[in-house]
Amino acid sequence: MAKLRDVPHTPGVYVMRDRLNSVIYVGKARDLRKRLSNYFTPARSKLADRKTRALIASIWDFDIHQVRNEPESLLLEGKLIKEFRPKYNISFKDDKRFLLVRVHLQDDFPRFSLTRLKKDDGARYFGPFAHSGALRTTLNWLNKKFGLRVCRPIRPGETDYKHCSNDIIKNCCAPCIGRVSIADYQQRMVQACGFLEGKGMRDLVSALEEEMQKAAAKLDFEKAAELRDMVEDLKKTLSPTRSFERGARTRVVSTLDPMADVRELQEILGLDRPPLVMECFDIANIGTAHCVASMVRFKDGVPDNANYRRYRIRSVTGQNDFVSMAEVIRRRFSRILLEGRKVAGELEADFSQESPLEAMRRLEKEREMAAHPPTHAFIRLPDLVIVDGGKGQLGMAMEELQKLGLSDLPLIGLAKQHEEIFRPHESDPILIPHERGALKLLQRIRDEAHRWANGYHQLLLGRRVEESLLDDCPGVSETRKANLLKAFGSVARLRKAKVEEIAAVPGISKTLAEGIADFLISRSNS
Repeated sequence: MAKLRDVPHTPGVYVMRDRLNSVIYVGKARDLRKRLSNYFTPARSKLADRKTRALIASIWDFDIHQVRNEPESLLLEGKLIKEFRPKYNISFKDDKRFLLVRVHLQDDFPRFSLTRLKKDDGARYFGPFAHSGALRTTLNWLNKKFGLRVCRPIRPGETDYKHCSNDIIKNCCAPCIGRVSIADYQQRMVQACGFLEGKGMRDLVSALEEEMQKAAAKLDFEKAAELRDMVEDLKKTLSPTRSFERGARTRVVSTLDPMADVRELQEILGLDRPPLVMECFDIANIGTAHCVASMVRFKDGVPDNANYRRYRIRSVTGQNDFVSMAEVIRRRFSRILLEGRKVAGELEADFSQESPLEAMRRLEKEREMAAHPPTHAFIRLPDLVIVDGGKGQLGMAMEELQKLGLSDLPLIGLAKQHEEIFRPHESDPILIPHERGALKLLQRIRDEAHRWANGYHQLLLGRRVEESLLDDCPGVSETRKANLLKAFGSVARLRKAKVEEIAAVPGISKTLAEGIADFLISRSNS
C-alpha cells in the first residue's frame, strides 16, 4: 500500500476504516510503521487468528495520530474507542475512566484522593493518568516525602490523632495537633502539586538514580531495586502527557441507499412487508446500581430520533438481562396497545373481534383515512422488532409478545459475537455476509441502541455525581446517605435544610447533623 510508506516510525494511534468509511478498529503502537506493516504482510496475516483475518479483509483505509509517548497513545486510544465503539475492539468499550488526582486546596489541611470523575466542585484535578499502579506508588511517595496527611476527616484534631500512627512512623507532619501551621502545611501541598505537574522531575529522578547506584555499590540490592522501581513509576506518572477530552462524535455516512438495505433485509428474513419501521432494544447494566434499557426506532432505514425511548428497569435487582428484556418488551408493547384502544374508541372502531396485531394494522389505515385525526397519540407497531442478544433474550421477548397477542409480530435477535441472527422457533441462526447492506443496517440500529443506552448511563451517572459528595463526608455511611437522600431527595435540598431537620433523619444525631451542614457549606464555598 503506497500510503504505508509515508507512515513514520513514531508512537501513535491508528484508526482502521472499511469501504463505507466506518471506523472498525482503533489501536496504538510504539512504532506506527512496524505495526501497520504487520497488517499488510501476506505471510503474517495468514498466521493470524480468525478475528484478525476478518479485520484485515475489511480494511479499506486508515488514519494515524502521532503522539509523544506511550501514555499519550493509551489515553488517545481509549478516547477514540469510546467515541467510535469499533466492532473489532473489546477493551475500553465500557465507561470506566482513567484515574485522576483530586485535591481541595481551599481546605485547611488538603489531601490527595483518587477519582475517575471530574466534578465542578472547586477542587484541583491532575491527570488522567494511564498507569494506575505507578500513580498510586507515586502518591504514596509524595505523601511520605512532604508529610501529607492521608486521614479522611476534613479538619482532623487531637481525637483523630489518637487513632493515627502515621506521625509515629514519620509519614505525616501531624498538622492536626499543630506540629506545623496551616500555612506551612499548605506550602507543602503546593510543592507536592508542583511535582505532579512535572516540575523538578529531572532533578528528582537524577537524585534517586544516584542514591540507587550508591545502594548497589554497598551491595544493598533490595534498596537499589526498590529505588529502581520508584524511578520507573515516577517516570510513568510524571512524564508530560496531554489529556484527550471526548468530543462530539462525528457522524459518518454508512450507507448510500438506506431503502435498498431495507428491501434486502426483507428478502433475507422473508418478511411479508418491508421493515420500514424497526425497533431495537438493548439492556445496559451499570454496575449493580442501575439497570437500564434503550429502545431506538428506525424509519425508512434511518434513525427516527423523536421516537427513541429509555427505561429504568424495576423488576430486577443486580444483573439479569433476560428478565430485564422481558420487562421492557412488556412495558413498550402494552403501552402501544393501550394507546391503540383509546384511538379505536375515538374512531368508533371495533377492537375486540380480531387479534391485537390485526386490529392495530387496520387501525393504522383507518387513522390515516380519518377526516378528523384522534386526539390520543397513536404509536404504530413496528414492522420488525430486534433484541440485542441471542436465544435467551429472544425467548423472553417472544414470550411477552405472545402474552400480549402479538406472537405474529416479526421478531429477531442479533448476537454480537458472530453477528448471528436468531428467529423464534428456529435453532440455526442466519449469517449475512459482512459486506451486505442488510447486515450493516442491523448493525447500525444495534449500535444506535448501545449509544442511546450509554447516553442514559451518563445522565444517571451525572445525577449521582452530586450524591457522591456525601461519600466524602465524615460519619456518613451508605445507610445514612440513603436515609438522607430519601428524606430530602437531593444534595441541593439537603444544603438548604436546617440542622434540626437533618437531625430528624433516622440514624443522624445532632452532632453529626451539624458536621454534615458544615461539610456541605465548606464544599459549596470551595
